[in-house]
Amino acid sequence: MNCIIVDDERPARELLADNIKQVPFLKLVGQAKNATEALELLNNNEVDLMFLDVQMPGITGLKFLASLRKPPLVIMVTAFEQHALEGFELEVIDYLVKPVPFPRFTKAVQKASELHKMMKLSAQSIVGSLEHVFVNANYSLVKVMLDDITFIEGLKDYVKIHLASGKEIVTRLSLKSVEDKLNPAKFMRIHKSYIIALDKIDAIQKTQLSIGQKEIPIGDGYRQMVFAYLNNRNL
Repeated sequence: MNCIIVDDERPARELLADNIKQVPFLKLVGQAKNATEALELLNNNEVDLMFLDVQMPGITGLKFLASLRKPPLVIMVTAFEQHALEGFELEVIDYLVKPVPFPRFTKAVQKASELHKMMKLSAQSIVGSLEHVFVNANYSLVKVMLDDITFIEGLKDYVKIHLASGKEIVTRLSLKSVEDKLNPAKFMRIHKSYIIALDKIDAIQKTQLSIGQKEIPIGDGYRQMVFAYLNNRNL
């Protein structure tokens, strides 16, 4: 697995790099001391796993992670244990508190490796085409036309797919796994808990948008992307 380290403290980066060298299935492809350098690494390398600090100058690790359209697998490594809940809401693999014992480190990367293998096998509950997807719901695969989807709501270990007909389909998936299967030209994640169909938007305000009678919040980390989309379509 190709991995990167994002931490503003050099000793912390060096310790992580040494741990990575001792794990045969990990390959360190770069290090960054802030979000700007991290984004450059992600854009220029195929990265499977990111070791990410929380407190960094400028953009914090959590805000940086929330801003990424398709982040790699992430293990948080920080001295601040109180941010663990927020990290898990962003679907991080694990949360390590400095100083990290090597056995605890290996446990976390083994978890990441197993998930990475599952993702590569594409053994997802969603398999699709350009026009439709099949969703595992109520012990069967249900065909859903992509044009019928208005928005998708994340509910911890489940997602709820809202259709134009008013029907709702609940399936056991993460919102990220659904996002990875959708065409970014037609769907956009606008909040940690929501993906919307772009052609179903009726109105946009500063902190929310409307689809039919539903008002959907726009997350801070997604607002710039939403309004960039809007500005490209303004008369």
